Amino acid sequence: RCGEFNDAVEGASEYLASLLAVAHAGREGDNGFCVAVGECGLDYDRLQFCSKEVQLQYLEVQITELAAPLGLPLFLHCRTSEAATDLLELLAKHRALLPSTSPGVVHSFDGSLEDAQRFIEMGFDIGINGCSLKTAQNLEVIQKLPRDRILLETDAPWCAIKPTHAGHGHVRSTWNDVKKPEKWEEGKCVKDRCEPCHLRQVLEVVAGCRGEE
Repeated sequence: RCGEFNDAVEGASEYLASLLAVAHAGREGDNGFCVAVGECGLDYDRLQFCSKEVQLQYLEVQITELAAPLGLPLFLHCRTSEAATDLLELLAKHRALLPSTSPGVVHSFDGSLEDAQRFIEMGFDIGINGCSLKTAQNLEVIQKLPRDRILLETDAPWCAIKPTHAGHGHVRSTWNDVKKPEKWEEGKCVKDRCEPCHLRQVLEVVAGCRGEE
């Protein structure tokens, strides 16, 4: 979806205007459901799908011309240490445009402790899911994060905690499953597909590796 701005028939500015209109509509009334802008960010693991230059150009647009006028926090994606460096630079540049107390969350975080600390210093929370729990290095980072800055997530149907993940030994909860989606039954999971109920497993691994109940 990298080219949505450039490829829009009506042009990039009109496409942005349509996104703003959808967001405003989603904020109307007492039960408005639009609470953040995203998922957006930088992914340098997949440059074959979207160049670094295009990612940087339109992430800045999404911060300054979408999140800022809406007064909404960001739901951010970041892959690779180089992407983290560029993302931190861009967020620092426009930090004053974002909510002062809760500017957003860097979701599915699997980066270094140093990067996490820099995001936290700017007010961002760190989102943890199964993709954040793959390696021993990942667990070492999670052990040192401030408890009140960790947000748990599943990223379902992706990012399930697999037996090969370093944190799998802390998993205590399991569910009956079926092998194929078309065989799904209420109360069962689909094998190898992350489900919302797996949030409990994320909590178990985070608490387990931190030595907490």
